Amino acid sequence: MTTRPEQPPTLNPNMLNRRTARLAGVVLVAFMAAGAASNAWWTWTGDHTFLPDDMSVDRILDGGVTHDMSTRLADMDFSSEAARLQRGLGWLTLGDLGDRVRRGCPGWLFLGDELQVHPNGDANEKARADVVVQLQQSLAKRGIELLVAVVPDKSRIEAARLCDLHRSASLQDRLPRWVQTLEGQGVKTVDLSAALAGLGQDAYYRTDTHWTEAGAGAAARVVAEQVKRSGVPLQPPQRYRVTASPPAPRPGDLVRLAGVDWLPTSLQPPGEVVQQHTWTTEVAPAVTAPATPATPATSATSSPPAPDSADDLFGDSGLPTLALIGTSYSRTSAFVPQLSQALGVAVGNFARDGGKFGGAAQAYFKSAAWKQTPPRLIIWEMDERDLQTPLVAEDQVRF
Repeated sequence: MTTRPEQPPTLNPNMLNRRTARLAGVVLVAFMAAGAASNAWWTWTGDHTFLPDDMSVDRILDGGVTHDMSTRLADMDFSSEAARLQRGLGWLTLGDLGDRVRRGCPGWLFLGDELQVHPNGDANEKARADVVVQLQQSLAKRGIELLVAVVPDKSRIEAARLCDLHRSASLQDRLPRWVQTLEGQGVKTVDLSAALAGLGQDAYYRTDTHWTEAGAGAAARVVAEQVKRSGVPLQPPQRYRVTASPPAPRPGDLVRLAGVDWLPTSLQPPGEVVQQHTWTTEVAPAVTAPATPATPATSATSSPPAPDSADDLFGDSGLPTLALIGTSYSRTSAFVPQLSQALGVAVGNFARDGGKFGGAAQAYFKSAAWKQTPPRLIIWEMDERDLQTPLVAEDQVRF
């Protein structure tokens, strides 16, 4: 008599479903408990308020209250850490960098905001043009000139590096139309597209939203030419000593924006090695009065120049005549030092990171620098991608 070998017990599919469901439930409960504990600790230990200040019926009905609550929840430690891990896993497993950062050709990253088409974009663009025109007219009444410098989208200049990314054809006329609108209403405007396009692939960093030093320099020279044509007297003198640093890896802000900069460098999107320069201000040569023939009792010596008019009795001739307001483009890649060098004078830089269209302008016109030492010419640098975005309070620039 032969005996059959014992068969391993089979697992009933229903039993398997119950076990996996229980495991998923335990994991979910543990995750929710950890989140609740983290949120409670976040609220208890810091000066944090979960509920928004405006709890009106209108804000509740239009979803504003829930949006504010979700935004504050996202700032909590547990939520932030979970989101950070999710972004890292998304990149490592799927090559996904989220909604804000888009992958173009190999090695090239682009800001998603540049590719977005806004429903009321044309109306927003017109409203911003009206703001610029009104500001120009107000400044003209005070004898101050305005020069608008528009930075084109990286996705416009580097369109050949988009590969599978789609840039809507409706965005193609946005920049030239903006320039034409402003110039048609008497606002001096410079489009920096031609200067940047002429640099090939050297105008923008591959993993950053900003222009390279070469791109910033090309833009600075174009702006400087426009300033010189204005006829505004330029002062005070300024010059720089430029020293080159050895080529080194340069982290891109798009890698940081995608939330994967915490990964080891070898696992991040491929970086780039660049050579950057340090611009150090030097003391400008002293201005001397014309020498007079020496006499036995005296000899020619340097002395301050005589005032040109009664307006200069308090030293106004030494005040900066140029002020720059704008975005992070004016604060990166030595744009201002290169602009200052091209003009030979100091430029007051009042640009702000994240200032977008009107943030830096509003802050400047509220500052003591504007109230106490107004310039003769204001350069307003702005991004193309901000022209059609929904308007916010900061965009209503006035003084």
